[in-house]
Amino acid sequence: MASQLGSGAEVVTVDVHAARQLIRSGHRYLDVRTEEEFKKGHVENSLNIPYMFNTPQGRVKNPKFMEQVSSACGKEEKLIVGCQSGVRSLYATTDLLAAEFKHASNMGGGYQAWVENGFPVNKPRDEL
Repeated sequence: MASQLGSGAEVVTVDVHAARQLIRSGHRYLDVRTEEEFKKGHVENSLNIPYMFNTPQGRVKNPKFMEQVSSACGKEEKLIVGCQSGVRSLYATTDLLAAEFKHASNMGGGYQAWVENGFPVNKPRDEL
């Protein structure tokens, strides 16, 4: 069942197969993992804006996340939001919908599921 938000918007979660088709048809992939995770490998042509940062005290939310997304993406842009396993992206998509990014969808299973399906990724040269 879709998650209900206070704004009345619902988070739509698509699986990696649907996400891949949407990306091919022009949706933009927003990777909300940390820069460290992103550098280890990512979906081709993705935009990396971390939703959380790793700190000595644990993970903390990126206070400039919405500001950074707003400067990189238009509110009418079709976005597929992904993380490592699908948890952070759900929170990020919830925040995006609340901020009137009407076409943001969560990619269920995250980058992990993308890789498990053998879909193409960009990795550092030393890991290819």
